[in-house]
Amino acid sequence: MKTIIAEKPSVAREIAGLVGASEKKDGYLTGNGYFVTWAFGHLIGLGMPEDYGISGFDKSTLPILPNPFLLTVRKIKKDKGYTADTGALKQLKVIEQLFNRSNSIIVATDAGREGELIFRYIYEYLKCNKPFERLWISSLTEKAIKQGFDNLKDGTAFDGLYQAAQGRSRADWLVGINATQALSIAAGNGIYSLGRVQTPTLALICKRYLENTSFSVKKYWQIQLSHNKEFIDFKSIATTKWEDQKLADDTLKSIQRSGMATVTSMETKSVTEQPPLLFDLTGLQKEANKKLNLSAEETLNIAQSLYEKKFITYPRTGSKYIPEDMWAEIPNLVRALQDRETCRQAVSKVKWGRFNKRIVNDLRVTDHHGLLITDKIPSALSAKENAVYDMVAFRLLEALSQACVKEIADVGLQVSHYDFAAKGCKIIEAGWRGIKGSFSDDDTEPIQDLPELKKGDELKIKEAAVLEKKTKPPVLYTEAGLLSAMESAGKEIENEDERKALQNIGIGTPATRAAIIETLFTRNYIQREKKSLIPTEKGLQVYELVKDRKIADVAMTAEWELALQKIENNEADADAFQKEMENYASSITNELLQTSIAQNHLPKLVCPKCKSQQLIIRDKIVKCPDEGCNWVQFRNVCGVQIGLADIESLVSKGKTSLIKGMKSKAGKKFDAFIVLNEDYNTSFEFAKNKSYKK
Repeated sequence: MKTIIAEKPSVAREIAGLVGASEKKDGYLTGNGYFVTWAFGHLIGLGMPEDYGISGFDKSTLPILPNPFLLTVRKIKKDKGYTADTGALKQLKVIEQLFNRSNSIIVATDAGREGELIFRYIYEYLKCNKPFERLWISSLTEKAIKQGFDNLKDGTAFDGLYQAAQGRSRADWLVGINATQALSIAAGNGIYSLGRVQTPTLALICKRYLENTSFSVKKYWQIQLSHNKEFIDFKSIATTKWEDQKLADDTLKSIQRSGMATVTSMETKSVTEQPPLLFDLTGLQKEANKKLNLSAEETLNIAQSLYEKKFITYPRTGSKYIPEDMWAEIPNLVRALQDRETCRQAVSKVKWGRFNKRIVNDLRVTDHHGLLITDKIPSALSAKENAVYDMVAFRLLEALSQACVKEIADVGLQVSHYDFAAKGCKIIEAGWRGIKGSFSDDDTEPIQDLPELKKGDELKIKEAAVLEKKTKPPVLYTEAGLLSAMESAGKEIENEDERKALQNIGIGTPATRAAIIETLFTRNYIQREKKSLIPTEKGLQVYELVKDRKIADVAMTAEWELALQKIENNEADADAFQKEMENYASSITNELLQTSIAQNHLPKLVCPKCKSQQLIIRDKIVKCPDEGCNWVQFRNVCGVQIGLADIESLVSKGKTSLIKGMKSKAGKKFDAFIVLNEDYNTSFEFAKNKSYKK
């Protein structure tokens, strides 16, 4: 008998159907010489400090450097501690029994770093030594799974991938556990969670936020002219920016008196825009955030769902290319899209027999190729699933199309010694941009067509106006912008040699970036303001504490990703990497334990109920230390974090300022004051004196 182990039940059922294991049992399927079972994601993980006999946060036990690392069954939070997940224990017992009854194992967990880790940790925890083979597939279609079974690979061929996954897992433990405990001990007022990738990502957001808020916006004025020639309307703008409005107004009068503009220069150049490559996961997440306002996590979940329904290929990919042997399948995928209403018109624009082969590159395909649709065309999807599917489909059609050729014209004009410029663009060949009919990446600036112009032409000024403009601060990160910054973290590095070494290396991996951003939300370090990501009070506080420390260093984190890639490719030693991580964890622990955290920014407030104790102020709660009194106020009220000023106001004056943007259970937004009642509970007070108990 052989045991096939998948990452989750839905994938196991697909595989069981194909290998003829149709008999359902508790925790597995069987038949035709196979047991088919599954994990529920990470069933086994690295033990926590308690598993090494270390409880609580104690300076004398730091740094914690496990040797060996212990593996434990997944735990869930219960009351104040953690306990083994009963569902995980039960499934693990099933897996163990099947492994014992089998001659060999086929690993069918997701084909990537984390999928490899899920299986290997189970295999190691169960002390199993049965031989195993690897099913490596990029799509869950019947054809792909059958091909995968025809080409099973020896499990040891993936030892490098496992060592990289294990190295990442241990590095995150060493840095996360030690840094979090060290800073929390130094702070002495709550838990400050730090992480190997989480903290540099927070640093990116905070740095940009502070640059944005400290930017001093300046007004300036420019003059815009309107012209018409050969029935074509177009505009030109002054090259001068006036800082004094009166000067701009005076210049406008002189220009209006003149009434004519002279063409002083005319340059045209042909620009060829190559079609975009296929989406990798980060590219899809950025596009879905820009166009659909989906978070990185939402996009990943939707893409994973489309993959499991067999409509697209494996989403957690870092490549935008396909291998040569897949090129022959591409025409079938395009043909299949003719049956999809939303894609039919776009498919008709693709030039058969002239497909662009730019996406084919064997050397640039990593674990998985770029995102593709499959030949199974979806029906009955949710609106968001449809939108994400169409993004993948349209991107394929664009990638196969020819280049877009534009003619860009730069015109120089002069009016009474003042220089003006006009820019025009003519589409010579629509190419890939014709698929969606969008001819510019920035839809805010429409492309203007210019008439035939030559040097010396006199143009009448139809209209002239002064435009008031403002200098723009660095833009706050959206999720799309943050994903780009994480993807190209190396570009920000000042040292040129380092920058070259890390130019294509980011922080995190396509598969983990969404989870890192979500972690920052759950830690209450960042929040959304419309589409922008901004730090919370706590996020800024953590940033101020660590911004000059190694743990916030984006370059160092990018270097580790490079090291992990080398381990994966058997070009670097996993033990040496772990040693380096242990040394690093020791040095940041010492660095953070010496951090002096000013406690004086927290107001000293006396409990409003017992009138004797000083309140303990944490980021989630404000409470009286006297258990007999037990007065408590949560700081997150209906989705809004209550700031220190409002906590102070509530305790000392019995009422906060107007708290805006709270959400009721029904999801409706409302504004209200939080007031302290005679019984020391709180309630809402609305501007019209409506009030109800919280």
